[in-house]
Amino acid sequence: MGEISIKITISDRIYPLKVNVEEEEIVRRAAKIINERIKDYQENYAVRDKQDLLSMAVLHYATAVLRTEHKAQHQDTAVADKVEELDSLLKGFFTK
Repeated sequence: MGEISIKITISDRIYPLKVNVEEEEIVRRAAKIINERIKDYQENYAVRDKQDLLSMAVLHYATAVLRTEHKAQHQDTAVADKVEELDSLLKGFFTK
């Protein structure tokens, strides 16, 4: 599929983007989530500056991404350890 032009609004600013058709929904949902996070910060903290709100939202999501990457890496290591253990058990079983 091809690219389409869309307009995304984040923190009252419009951003024209070109995205793949299959990614349009994801980009729109991401913008909605960002706007909701900014609104939440605006309502719960004494922050009114848009730049500060955007920075707080970016920090929130960057931290979440890094946490997820760390968790996935830890799980990959755990799976690799279990595979090695299983491999060792099978080798032991078949060499008897």
